[in-house]
Amino acid sequence: MTSSRRDFLRTAVLLSAAVPLAAAGCSTTDPEEERSGGGTLEKARDAGTITVGFANEAPYGFTDKSGKLTGEAPELARVIFKKLGIDEVKGVQVDFAGLIAGLNARRFDTIAAGMFITPERCASAAFADPEYVAKSAFMVKEGNPKGLTGAKDPAEKGARVGVLTGAVEAGYAESTGVKKGDIKTFADQASAFEGLKAGRIDCIWLTRISLADLLSKHEGEGFEVTEAFTPVIDGKEQLGAGAFAFRKADAELLKAWNDELAKLKQGNQLLPILQPFGFTQAEMPGPDDTAAKFCKG
Repeated sequence: MTSSRRDFLRTAVLLSAAVPLAAAGCSTTDPEEERSGGGTLEKARDAGTITVGFANEAPYGFTDKSGKLTGEAPELARVIFKKLGIDEVKGVQVDFAGLIAGLNARRFDTIAAGMFITPERCASAAFADPEYVAKSAFMVKEGNPKGLTGAKDPAEKGARVGVLTGAVEAGYAESTGVKKGDIKTFADQASAFEGLKAGRIDCIWLTRISLADLLSKHEGEGFEVTEAFTPVIDGKEQLGAGAFAFRKADAELLKAWNDELAKLKQGNQLLPILQPFGFTQAEMPGPDDTAAKFCKG
């Protein structure tokens, strides 16, 4: 993976209309104005539109064959922002590793990519409470020739592991003892699958949800997804909690989002929004699953 893929944003693509980002609802206010309630939320309401960043990773946020922005996060965004008086959601696609940088550079107003909440990311962005909590899995060749079933297996069995650039699984692999040379990074799921298919890696390490979706696109091609498992790093279970991220200055927008998300959870209305993308009741957050909890690590 070249440094340009790690360090620079992919050219932004507005999916709903070819208009400048400023016209698409990105904030240009200063932090003090945003804190006082005259920032991003108010501007988005006035414009009737808001811009979200996504990484084109199914089932979290991606474009379908017709070019429509969809996935669990964009569809949830449409529901919640409509409740907040914002009728239109537009998308800007960047590499996953560039999402937080793009958010803070005001290329978009929130990250709609099912991004895991981690202490490192919490230092740079304000995370909403999670919309899902997920376990890990491996995609392997049928028959699972290396017998990979849990987090410690790749290191113990000398497996080469494929992960997405900027995703937490790279840290999991390294922390469980996989040699750095055996951790291969890919820009997206499609390129990771090609790496597995070509034999450059022995497995892809992602969430069960991501891999189930990927497998559905390659049925009958000789691959399988293992049972879900929970990595344990330094004695702590590593559950992936996916959530929207906002700029730290946008406290009003974050609170408004969390309030509406809580109503969906309390009314059992969250799962029906996410279910078409492979989510189940097992992935629904519990009452103790908050952004503060996962920001602590």
